Amino acid sequence: MTTPLVELTDVHVVHKARSGGLFGRDRVHALTAADLTVAPGETLGVVGESGCGKSTLAKVLVGVQRPASGTVTYRGGDLWTMPAAERRAAVGTGVGMIFQDPSTALNRRLTVRQIVRDPMDVHRYRTSGARDVRVRELLGLVGLPKALADALPGQLSGGQRQRVAIARALALEPDLVVADEPTSALDVSVRAQILNLLLDLKERLGLALVFVSHDIQTVRRMSDRVITMYLGRIVEETPAADVLDRARHPYTRALFSATPGLLAPVDPIPLAGPVPSATRPPSGCPFRTRCWRADAVCAAAMPEPEGTGGHVHRCHHPVRADQSTHDLVQEVR
Repeated sequence: MTTPLVELTDVHVVHKARSGGLFGRDRVHALTAADLTVAPGETLGVVGESGCGKSTLAKVLVGVQRPASGTVTYRGGDLWTMPAAERRAAVGTGVGMIFQDPSTALNRRLTVRQIVRDPMDVHRYRTSGARDVRVRELLGLVGLPKALADALPGQLSGGQRQRVAIARALALEPDLVVADEPTSALDVSVRAQILNLLLDLKERLGLALVFVSHDIQTVRRMSDRVITMYLGRIVEETPAADVLDRARHPYTRALFSATPGLLAPVDPIPLAGPVPSATRPPSGCPFRTRCWRADAVCAAAMPEPEGTGGHVHRCHHPVRADQSTHDLVQEVR
């Protein structure tokens, strides 16, 4: 077995909401009982509706969000029990992050050269001359002309700014890159270029990649493994090849059925009602308030993980692996 790069064990993240009333503040359960591993060289996709905890999970993976409880292990060391300086060195050099909006993720007053070099200066990576050489290497790696090294972010297109952000994430030769919605702020015509660049860099550099996105079809095509999140919980882990028509959790099936398909269109599985509040999540299974299969058992207890072979689901009444989405649509109706 390969030692995981990052491992989460029973991780909980709780935030204080701003609208808790006069005498206190509500507690937002952003991440609940998260168990997850990221292996060297794999691409892990993360999908779910807005507010389900995807970005919180990304922040935990890169060590900028401290859990309320649970452990986050990077290369065998517990991040939040090691000294702060050791944690900064381990995560700062071993993990890179690409943020959602490159126009806000880059300092508009710094040149491209300064932005890409900044992580190397902070962590005293190699010599000063070697850092300049590394900047030129990185710009070439992400497909930017060297003439842009002295440009400011405001002089670049959205796609070029995201390429600068990718170069910065790769500056210290990390083992893991976490991409949080890296194409959502870009024009459709540019998205494919950035996605292809990420895939190419992953293969060339042997990176592990965590890809967080609302675009679930893109996640399916880019990933080796896909996790589905709902209301702060990981409800299913699926090999990417199986997630479309062999997923076992009703929510995963409903989520993927809602994505339009031109070659094999299907009717979406209808879900009743809104997503519950993360300040007062339902008892038992969080999906039960919208699930057509829910019963008293679902309200009484959160399902335990079940499954083997890299396919794990958390559901009291899972979908059969051979049950088609069309059959599920008829079942709901």
